[in-house]
Amino acid sequence: MTTDSCRPPSIRPDSGVPGRLAVRAARALTWWRLILVGAAALWLAACATNLGGSDSSTEGLGAGPPTAPAGNGRPRKPVRIGMLLPLSGFGPQAATARGMKQGGELALFELDTPLVQLIVKDDGGTAQGAAQAATDAIGEGAEILVGPLTAEATVAVAPVARQANVPVLSFSNDRRAAGPGVYLMSVLPEQEVERIVAYAAARGKRRFAALLPDDGYGQVIEPALHRAAQRHGGSVAAVTRYPLTANAMLEPVRMLADGLRQSTDTVAPVDTLLVAGGAEVLPQIDPILTYSGVRGDTVQFIGTGGWDYPNAGRAQAFVGGWYPGPDPHGWRDYVQRFSRTFGQPPPRLSSLAYDAVSIAITLSSAEPGQRFTTETLTRPAGFTGIDGHLRFRADGLSERAIAVLELQTFGGHVLDPAQSVPPPDGR
Repeated sequence: MTTDSCRPPSIRPDSGVPGRLAVRAARALTWWRLILVGAAALWLAACATNLGGSDSSTEGLGAGPPTAPAGNGRPRKPVRIGMLLPLSGFGPQAATARGMKQGGELALFELDTPLVQLIVKDDGGTAQGAAQAATDAIGEGAEILVGPLTAEATVAVAPVARQANVPVLSFSNDRRAAGPGVYLMSVLPEQEVERIVAYAAARGKRRFAALLPDDGYGQVIEPALHRAAQRHGGSVAAVTRYPLTANAMLEPVRMLADGLRQSTDTVAPVDTLLVAGGAEVLPQIDPILTYSGVRGDTVQFIGTGGWDYPNAGRAQAFVGGWYPGPDPHGWRDYVQRFSRTFGQPPPRLSSLAYDAVSIAITLSSAEPGQRFTTETLTRPAGFTGIDGHLRFRADGLSERAIAVLELQTFGGHVLDPAQSVPPPDGR
């Protein structure tokens, strides 16, 4: 996958140098090794970031020679993977997208398969931009699309891709964006809720309450919680929505806390509180719950995949809580490799891009027209990546292996290993 001009140099010093020359040679070899280690890291970072502009294809990135002999002796064209991300701008979404781009490039270099190219397109963060980016990538020969990031953009890309018979591996976690030929890489919120409620119920938890964001994500979580609780012999006592602005969170969280305290004197007290949120809101909710007297020794906190972020354990109210997520060992190893290459840790969603590009590379060795079919993408064995085992269904939804972790001060501890969970609706 690497070109001759983008390969790290190789030094092979002569052996058999006697006496002092041997000492000097050994010292020189040590310095050469240090230089080469640094040069190799700089080489990979430079190639991965500079060969692909944010608004153009990454020409030559992992391309190798233009063609190579196929099994029948005829020249074989490169396999092109299109990547669609909102790269422009300076906000959190653009920063995440740039980290995902680097994740895809890292997969390209590490798997090192000849004749694979990554075509990166900036979709501008809009549905219209995503549709145009897909059109451009397909026009440049992309046989599969990786991205876009959001459900809105994925819906806009779908008809463009279907018309060209090009599958899409989207990063959206909105099941409404899935469909024939459009597969979701992310863990579905419904699957996360099912996993964590099933685990809690198996440990005797029956009476649930929830603190959910007042947005579309909360609207997905609430019915999923009711279904999962009922399926596992429990019930939902109360659901409180919190606005996403810091000052507006105070009153709804206090009201929920009052209700939880009052329930302790009832026949069926609330024993489990689901708090859906991530790095933006948990640190703000933490002191309100603590001040209101809601503690982990009176109610079991559970969460969603949003709890899986660095330094989550600083929100002391949630330490000891349970949440669903991939096994952390693959992620930790990925963080080290990514950081060595690019000089900074990856955003959490970067692993999705790495895994998506890895899937495309895994299937790229087949003949044209047989690489990225419904049969190959939905193969029963599925795929294994940074975030564990993944299997696509024909309707575009994914089945993920999810672990249950306990939040600790310095990260998550696996309570229950990852295991495949069927989608909560049973389809």
